[in-house]
Amino acid sequence: MGKTVKIAISLPDSLLEAAERRRQARGETRSEFFRHAAEDFLRREAEREDVERYVRAYRQWPESAAEVQAADRAAAEALGQEPWA
Repeated sequence: MGKTVKIAISLPDSLLEAAERRRQARGETRSEFFRHAAEDFLRREAEREDVERYVRAYRQWPESAAEVQAADRAAAEALGQEPWA
């Protein structure tokens, strides 16, 4: 993990109480709980940004009608070979 740094944060009472209940139920220390919360938040933000980049690129370079037809044919062929099809 690398070097750790101690910080102080301010939270509304209701948020701290909810966090305390959740972290106790999970059996985590406060540090573990807030570290996991920060990691989860940063991961979700990175995923959201990835989706936004994908959408922007798709809008800039959408597939052609020929590409859509080729994908449809390939999917139909692949699914047609499945025993449940």
